[in-house]
Amino acid sequence: MTKKSLSILIYSLAGGGAERVVSILLQELQDNYNITLVLMRNKIDYDIPKEINIHFLEDSNPYENGIVKLLKLPFLGLKYKRFCQKNSIDISLAFMNRPSYVAIFSKIFGNRARNIISERTTPSMMYGHNNLLSKVSKLLIKKLYPKADMVIANAEGNRLDLVENFGIDKARVVSIANPFDLEKIKTLSQEGIKDINFERFTFVTVGRLDEGKNHKLMIDAFAKIEYKNTQLLILGEGGLRSKLEEQIKSLKLENHVFLLGFDNNPYKYFSKSNAFVFASNYEGFPNVLVEALACGLPVVSTDCQSGPREILAPKSEVTFQLKVDMEITPYGILTPINKERELIDAMSYMIDKWSSKEMAVRADSFDKRIIMKKFISVLEGESQ
Repeated sequence: MTKKSLSILIYSLAGGGAERVVSILLQELQDNYNITLVLMRNKIDYDIPKEINIHFLEDSNPYENGIVKLLKLPFLGLKYKRFCQKNSIDISLAFMNRPSYVAIFSKIFGNRARNIISERTTPSMMYGHNNLLSKVSKLLIKKLYPKADMVIANAEGNRLDLVENFGIDKARVVSIANPFDLEKIKTLSQEGIKDINFERFTFVTVGRLDEGKNHKLMIDAFAKIEYKNTQLLILGEGGLRSKLEEQIKSLKLENHVFLLGFDNNPYKYFSKSNAFVFASNYEGFPNVLVEALACGLPVVSTDCQSGPREILAPKSEVTFQLKVDMEITPYGILTPINKERELIDAMSYMIDKWSSKEMAVRADSFDKRIIMKKFISVLEGESQ
């Protein structure tokens, strides 16, 4: 039987959650489809199969002016439509906002491939600011997303947000959690680490150093924990690095809080730490929480509108969001967004009282073999 041609469109494969998911899809779907990876920027931080074709729609400047980015969308859409026609693409799967806009413009211009887009965050939170970027982004989502053949949300909270706040037909939005290569995670977690002393109680976190991840709150809370024989390891890069370095210095935490940069194997840190901490203001589906659980780590996380509650408290109501106090769950502790006192209490509880050892069991629900079946169902149109 002839395999269908699948185009996976994403901005780049720089280190990030959506990019990691694409790297797994490329590996797991190559036996089912003839795949072309279409990028908008020439940056690849993840291993991908040698058999995968790579096409660059453009080589975008990541610091390009926002107005220029907006004006280029229809032209990139036309360019992508021609690429799909020339290469007889049967199915297009786009990840993240800008590639999704491009994919939908390609459909407007006549791309006949089955057009699927994947929303990776909660748009009403991501674009909840009263500025031009937020207003334009929300308008684009409302006008373009409904034209997709199917929208994949990576968390139930995201799906509800798209239906309730952006007017997308609920029959065209499906929730599929991110896939994880649990065997690979466990293997990589065994790698050794030099120059870090793990005899102290160790909190670890992973995420881009930006406003949304709220490392500032995390560091402020850590500074006020009464237990002093502790350390906080922060993995990731981003525009706020210099400000965080200044914050660490001003709080005299140079020997307790460490900015370690990006590492494509965070699991070696997870397996040697005591707890994972996450202070994000909004999420789609935070991969790092599942990855931490897979390494046996309990998790302290803010109760974002989408993501953490589904992972840490799967039997609770997904639409509920904590506003005060902390909530102890089977796999960790949830705290309200941007609440320092509750985060201090949760981190202290982890040091002094946490005892459960069953975290890895929860991660099994997100094994790539389970999730791939759901992706294939959507790609083939079986979920409609």
